[in-house]
Amino acid sequence: MCGIVGAVSARNIVPILVEGLKRLEYRGYDSCGVAVHQGGELRRARSTSRVAELEAQVAADDVSGGTGIAHTRWATHGAPAVHNAHPHFSRNRIALVHNGIIENHDELRAELKGKGYEFLSQTDTEVIAHLVDHLYDGDLFEAVKNATHRLHGAYAIAVFCRDEPHRVVGARLGSPLILGVGEGERFLASDAMALAGVTSQIVYLEEGDVVDLQMGKHWIVARNGQEFRSVQREVRTVHAHTGAADLGPYRHYMQKEIFEQPRALADTLEGVEGFEPDLFGDDAYRIFKEVDSVLILACGTSYYSGSTAKYWLESIAKISTQVEVASEYRYRDSVPNPRTLVVTISQSGETADTMAALKHARSLGMEHTLTICNVSTSAMVRESKLAYITRAGVEVGVASTKAFTTQLGGLFLLTLALAKLRGHLSVEQETQWLRDLRHLPAALQSVLALEPQIIAWSEDFAKKENALFLGRGLHYPIALEGALKLKEITYIHAEAYAAGELKHGPLALVDAEMPVVTVAPNDALVDKLKSNMQEVRARGGELYVFADADSRINSEAGVHVIRLPEHYGELSPILHVVPLQLLAYHTACARGTDVDKPRNLAKSVTVE
Repeated sequence: MCGIVGAVSARNIVPILVEGLKRLEYRGYDSCGVAVHQGGELRRARSTSRVAELEAQVAADDVSGGTGIAHTRWATHGAPAVHNAHPHFSRNRIALVHNGIIENHDELRAELKGKGYEFLSQTDTEVIAHLVDHLYDGDLFEAVKNATHRLHGAYAIAVFCRDEPHRVVGARLGSPLILGVGEGERFLASDAMALAGVTSQIVYLEEGDVVDLQMGKHWIVARNGQEFRSVQREVRTVHAHTGAADLGPYRHYMQKEIFEQPRALADTLEGVEGFEPDLFGDDAYRIFKEVDSVLILACGTSYYSGSTAKYWLESIAKISTQVEVASEYRYRDSVPNPRTLVVTISQSGETADTMAALKHARSLGMEHTLTICNVSTSAMVRESKLAYITRAGVEVGVASTKAFTTQLGGLFLLTLALAKLRGHLSVEQETQWLRDLRHLPAALQSVLALEPQIIAWSEDFAKKENALFLGRGLHYPIALEGALKLKEITYIHAEAYAAGELKHGPLALVDAEMPVVTVAPNDALVDKLKSNMQEVRARGGELYVFADADSRINSEAGVHVIRLPEHYGELSPILHVVPLQLLAYHTACARGTDVDKPRNLAKSVTVE
């Protein structure tokens, strides 16, 4: 993984390939490359630097051609190095790029070595290139189809051959791939955004599809067991967002996206005049009437938004709710309930673990499915019966910010829709919640005004290597998200705990060098939280407290307090997470890390 672009055209497509890679940089990557058919030969450039360096390299080497493929890689097999970067060649005849993981690559590698193939990388991808070459007998389309029968695991591939100019073949299983239809030309990409400005005519390839791209035409076959059959896939008009490229007055995309949250949340809630099931789809009323529990499946930041929603769903809608890490759920024995609403949460809608968990839940007979996602055309949305599309816009920074708060907005709407349908929401309560939601963007703007105070704290945090985060009740998942943000972009080891758990082990870590960040809204648990804070102070720990204006927590020696402008009740988590984002961001700036592209991480994780 992480990003694929390919093209067949009469014009030089190298600028299109490189620009497509730039549009996919938001996913995160550690190497990149491009290969084209030029002068009857394969030409290639690869780099472990940024796409801008690759662009300079292809210009200096005069790499050009009308048929080619390009890739950004996030390392899974083999270290980030030029020899492991895609595209991979086989005998200077086959060029191939790949997203996903081939689980039987060791077995295939041994077989192909026995046939005389030399391996120059540690990747599973090179195995596919050599396998296609081994099966090639003058027809690349047939060779790729036959190769897919031998591959176990997940893949999206794009491949071309020296001996067949103006032809690219793609295939997908478990990893996204789209076809772009242009005037007299065809494109492949892992994301419609890669083709923004090139074509808006998109075909979403389905599981097992193999596609043959030629000049101004294409063929698609669908895999059915060991056979393939010709199919027609709908061509959709998709206007991919391109407005994220301008940083404006901000230093990094992450900072820009933190400050876009009032607008993103307002857009996500736009048009909501009441809490009716049809916010989630035409069939939502029937489905919501039939469910008696909720199962939330998600990974990373999305998991923490789901963990927050559990408190809302059980306290407001009075419906039993489980939250599962998607990567664990499908590999354990569980007790399925066909009356469960299965809710998947994903920024991209392509997260492999979450998609696999959704399919597993459906295989167990749980057909009531809903996805909360930022991409309306994503695989997860298409797989689910219901959906709520957040309107965060393109999120470039790998560490999620506005996607998280808009997910919380969508989950709160789900809570109120279920509460109303189940008779737990009065007319007066509905009116008050509408008023509070409409004020939420302004409240967020007030929190952002705290940035100068948070910058001062970040100078202290930049010198630390460890931190603890504490929260109680509804704000425990917010503490978890704050710790995740700090570790993601600053590389400071950070852990979060329910504050009541402090004395059950983590207190052993507390000393003067361990900053303890505390999320302290003025809610029913604030007095309990104050007792936990005293436990920290008694051991010489340094407290950094995000409190509400009226929570009666005062600054003193060893206790630093930043006050949020107002307490926002059940919606308080949406406000309290913002200063945690800012703290992580400014600490990362002070430490000089790569904020938008932290090491080892990818934005859209399309492998298990």
